[in-house]
Order: sequence, then C-alpha cells, then structure tokens
Amino acid sequence: MSPSVGRVREMVSKELRQLLRDFRMRGLIFVAPLIQLMVFGYAVNTDVPNTETFVVDHDHTAVSRELIDAFQRTGYFEVVGRSERPADLARALDRSEAIVGIEIPPGFARRLAAGGPADVQILLDGSSSNTATVAQGYATRIVQRFALEHLPAGVSPPAGVDLRVRPWYNPTLESRVYNVPAVMGLLLLLMSLVLTALSIVREREDGTLEQLLVSPLTPTEFLLGKTLPAALVALVDLVTISVLSIVWFHIPLRGSVLALLAAAILFILAAIALGLLISTISHTQQEAFMTMFLLLLPSIILSGFFYPISSMPRVFQIITLVNPTRHFLEIVRAVFLKGAGFVPLWNHYVWLAVIAAATMALAIARFARTTARGE
Repeated sequence: MSPSVGRVREMVSKELRQLLRDFRMRGLIFVAPLIQLMVFGYAVNTDVPNTETFVVDHDHTAVSRELIDAFQRTGYFEVVGRSERPADLARALDRSEAIVGIEIPPGFARRLAAGGPADVQILLDGSSSNTATVAQGYATRIVQRFALEHLPAGVSPPAGVDLRVRPWYNPTLESRVYNVPAVMGLLLLLMSLVLTALSIVREREDGTLEQLLVSPLTPTEFLLGKTLPAALVALVDLVTISVLSIVWFHIPLRGSVLALLAAAILFILAAIALGLLISTISHTQQEAFMTMFLLLLPSIILSGFFYPISSMPRVFQIITLVNPTRHFLEIVRAVFLKGAGFVPLWNHYVWLAVIAAATMALAIARFARTTARGE
C-alpha cells in the first residue's frame, strides 16, 4: 500500500507548526548553526600565526637582522626575546616563553656573500607536534627563499634536486579554506540528529503517540511526516551556512551547486534516518540524547575531519565506509575547492544513497515492530 499524500501532508504540517511555534526552537534551528559556524570557522584552525620566537644573533650584521625581519614580515613569527647567550634560548623554550628559537652563528653574512654554506639553527618546542611541524615548514621556506635572494652575482644555486612546490586548490595553504566546508557537514549532521532523535520519544512522553497509532497513519507515513520537515529545515540551514561560508570566510565554490545539493540531500536523509532509528530504540529523551552523542563523536572522528583517513589503521579505514559523514566531507571539500562534479565522486554518492536507504528501511521496520508490540 503506497503512502497517502494527504495524510503525509497533514503530518508534515503538524510537525512544522510544532517546530516553528516555539521562539527558542526557531533560534536553535536557524541561529545556532550560524553561531557554531563562526566559532568553528575561527577556532578550528591549524595555521600558526604570531609564533613566539626567541633570537640569538651572534653575527650582528645587517644581513642577519634582515633575516629576522623576513621571519617577522610573514606574520607567522613574533620575536618575544633576544639574547647573546644560547642558554637563554634553551631556557625560553623550557619555560614555554617561546615556541621557536633562531640562532644565527658568527660569520653568517660573510659565508652567505661568498656563496658558501651559511647555517642557521632553528629550535622548536615539539610538545605540540602540529604547531612544531607547521612552524618548521614556515621557517624552512623563509630561510630557503632568503638564501636564494642573497646569492652573490654569478653564483648558481647549489646543485642537486630542484624542488619547486606549487600548492593547488588552496594556494595560500590556509587551514580555514579546508576546514570550513567540513564544518558544514558536522552542523548538518548535528541538526538532523537533534531534530529527529527526540521526535518519536517526545510523542511517546507527551502521550500523543498512542493517538497517532490509532489514526489511519501507516508507519511509513508517520516516519515520512517526521522526516520531511527535518529535511526542509536542514536544507534551509545548508543554504544559510553555504552563503555565510562564501561571503564571510571567502571560501571558493568552484564546483557545481547541483552536485553539492544532491550530496547534501543524501547526507541529510542518512542523518535523519539515523536519528529516527535512535528515536525508535529509546524510551526517554535522556536516553535518546545519550545514544545520539555516543554515535556523534565516533562519526566525527572517523570522518576525516581531524585526521586523514589514510593515516588510520586498515580496520578503521574499512569502518569509515559506512560513515555517511566521511563521504559527505569528501564530496563537499572536492566541490568547494577542486570544482569536482558527479563523475569523479560517484562512489561517495552511491555510498550515501545505500546508507540512507538501508538506515531508513531499518528505522521503518523497527518502528513497525515496536508499534505492533505496543511499546
């Protein structure tokens, strides 16, 4: 028996009125995602600006001072201390007064002018591996560029491998450009779960579920009535978040809007189906909340948001295949940054469709079995 369009429409109308009549709920649905995007957009940032730097300059020449100025001009390093003694540099690193130490040996300018090797010692506080790795990359590029700019006339660069790095898709290597599109996926996941994980449980606690069960509504119509309003709200949030990402954070949207919309619809359906499944197996709203957050954290960790999936153990790489967040982040990053379309990302679309269909079928079967037993 196919679902009745009229009954589903009435159920959708009821859900929308219930969602939008409360001022606090409207704020949670439409304002909270924007605030969260702003917070995540600025907080989830692996760039390392104004890194505290301690300098020991034994050369005391215009060239050595110019090298330190080259570090500061980038905005990645800020000199917070200077000394004549290497022991002071070590003490600054030990006391976390500085993260980077630069020691320029005597004769640096003379050796550089002669075209010979001119060494500069860079010391880093490795207690934060990410900060140290990023700062090391910055420092290496600055020193190499400075050395090439100060080669004497007629002297060729040292022989060997001529390595020229040209970043694609994110030329300035800003972490925000990579992270903000992924934050969109996390917000859609959270919003879809919140809107649906508590829906059936709330009906049960309010005593209205029994009234709906004795109505002509079938389990499929009931769940469609719960799903469509949440999907509409999530799509509105998708548009709002996308516009803010492009206008405020200047994230380039190089790909097809249709490709992004199709992926978002499949992802929202998968997230809503998961929320409905949680709602059918929970008896109280507190239990639904606990189950939702129990699944939310692994879903984020295994999505590739914080850590590359390729660096995970093989067994976890396989587990990520059934995580819809992983596939949506792959698509949204490729669409925003690389301009990718449907063809190169077809496998992620297929996975999203399969996960959404399987989870929705499981939620419908679980709800039908639960209502048949009168739970």
